[in-house]
This record gives sequence, structure tokens and C-alpha cells, in this order.
Amino acid sequence: MFFGTPDWAVPSLRALVSTGADVAAVVTNPDRPAGRGYELSPPPVKLAALELGLEVVQPKSARDPEFEAWLRGAAPDVCAVVAYGKILPRSLLEVPKWGFVNLHFSLLPKYRGAAPVQRAVMEGCDRTGVAIMVLTEGMDEGPVLSMAEVSIEPEETAGDLGERLARIGAPLLAETVESYLAGRLEPREQDHDAATYAPKITSDEARIDWTRRAGEIVSQVRGLNPAPGAWTIAGDVRLKVHRASVTKGSGAPGAVLDPQTLVVAAGDGAVRLDVVQPAGKKQMEGSMFSRGARLPNDARLG
Repeated sequence: MFFGTPDWAVPSLRALVSTGADVAAVVTNPDRPAGRGYELSPPPVKLAALELGLEVVQPKSARDPEFEAWLRGAAPDVCAVVAYGKILPRSLLEVPKWGFVNLHFSLLPKYRGAAPVQRAVMEGCDRTGVAIMVLTEGMDEGPVLSMAEVSIEPEETAGDLGERLARIGAPLLAETVESYLAGRLEPREQDHDAATYAPKITSDEARIDWTRRAGEIVSQVRGLNPAPGAWTIAGDVRLKVHRASVTKGSGAPGAVLDPQTLVVAAGDGAVRLDVVQPAGKKQMEGSMFSRGARLPNDARLG
């Protein structure tokens, strides 16, 4: 069985199928309303599974007794999981003979949790990777089967990095599952004392604190691109920042130093807001927003 939901899970599903794994069914989240018309939209994994001719199951809850009964009846040897989006209860984890094998987007035990890619970029890490582990009830605490390390590029966003890790992790997952079932891999316990955590990003965390160093603010913008997006307030407008860069300048944190190019003072140095998005509008260059908003010379973001 394959459990997954977003775009980042699709390469792994395709890799398993292409290497000859007998994927009996694909489990994904239910269709969700999306777009301006709020029409039901299928998750990317569902679309890929249907294209591959696979059965798709979409339980509303991983704790649904009918879903558990179905899984027990299917009796899979192993379940592969990539960004499924729901916490799996112990009763499900015990169903497959070989358990649930999960592709996690960090070098465990670092960045356990829901936002490992975003946190790594936000915190200015220069390296990260993927880890494949056997799921347990604890949050990403299961024993590790394999890992692959990569560098984080200086201007790479969380979206860019996540896509790259998905491509790197896909063939590794397929190879690992095959070796694990053949008895060629022994799960290795994590060093729990070295664990760090990557909880889901809150709206308050996404707000830019202009007293921070310029480089830290730029890392925050990169780490929150494309979602949920770093943001600030310009006048009475909530402004999402998609791209930013460190530049020269100094002043009171949040002060607009150059309205023409939308350069803003940070706690140390300055940040140019290259691509922004006012609430309810499309993305645009920071200079275009600044001209349209007619920011005064003493404008301050907050």
C-alpha cells in the first residue's frame, strides 16, 4: 500500500511502480475545496494513482474502523508513507507484517515534525537530506533504514528544496523497501538525545520581525515560500513577501529606506523586498507595489 497526498509524494509513488513493486492500492486524503469556486479538487497523489491504474482509497479519518477493517482484509506486506498528512494510530501501524516505511524530509533525528524543510531553510542550514524509517507511535522516532544528505543552495526556497528532496527520496524509498523486505537492511535506532523538532509554522511565526538580522529575515522568507508565506504590514495592507535579498543600508528596524526599490531596515543591515503580494492581489515586484502604494518617506513596516 502507498499512503501519500501532496505533490512531494508523487515521485515516490511513481518510483515504486516503475521498479516493479506490487502497489495494491493508494491511500490519500479526501478531495478538498479549492480555487475561487471552492470546487472539490483531488490531491496530486490521487491523480497520479488513477493515471497509473491503481485503486484509490480516501478515508476521512485514519481512525475510521471501516478503514482499519479494509486494511486488515487487504493484508499488505508493507505500507510506504510520504507526506500522508494524518497521524496513523498504533492499531494501523501493526497491520502490515513489515510495518509502515516512511520517507521523511530531514536527516533524523534532526527536524522531527511537520515542517522539516521549512525549518531547515528558515534557520539557515546549509545541509539537509532525507531519511527512511519504520514508523512508530512517537513523532518521527522510529528506527532508520537509510538516509541521503544534500546541500541547501544559497537562494533555494522551501518549495524548491522540497521538490528536490522528493526527487532524491523517491528512488531511495523504492530501493530501501525492496532491501528491507529481502532482509538486507536492519533498522537502526535514532539518537533520541540529539533530536530537534520542526512543528507546523504558525501565522505569528510567519510575521517578519524587523529587529532580526537581515540574513535571518531573508532565510525566513525563503523558508516560508511558497506557503504559508512570510508577511508584514505596510500601512493598512497585509503584505506577503515571496522573495527578498540582503542589501546595504541602516536605520530603525522596519523603516523604509528607499521607497523606489522597497528597501527596509533590519536589526543589522537592510532587506530589499523583491517580490511581494498585497492581500487579495497577485504577486508583483516590490518596487511596483511601493509606487502604487505611494509610501511616504517616513513609512515603516511592522
